[in-house]
Amino acid sequence: MGIFAKRTKTKTRRRVRDLDQIQADLRSPRHLQQFKETKATEDLPGLGRHYCIECAKWFETDSSLILHRKGKPHKRRLKQLKEGAYTHEEAMAAAGYRIDNGPERTKSQDVEMEA
Repeated sequence: MGIFAKRTKTKTRRRVRDLDQIQADLRSPRHLQQFKETKATEDLPGLGRHYCIECAKWFETDSSLILHRKGKPHKRRLKQLKEGAYTHEEAMAAAGYRIDNGPERTKSQDVEMEA
């Protein structure tokens, strides 16, 4: 027969900001300001007044933002941010690129070879 709901199976979730972008927002208020300026305030919930930096989400009211900060998804995102992003070396190693300078030698092996 086939898959009837094929289109819904291939849909992706709503795109959110990556962890490294959020960390840049937390480090630099200018980076966050540049991101906020790209959005039209009349299109945002609550006219863009209530924003959770860690989750990169806008909320209608201040009370909904406070409830969000007490919730599980916000706490999970905080944990992800605390763990930190990958370094460039870790990303390259995951892709299969690494620097291999031969087998590592200990100091005792270096001394035996020189003697």
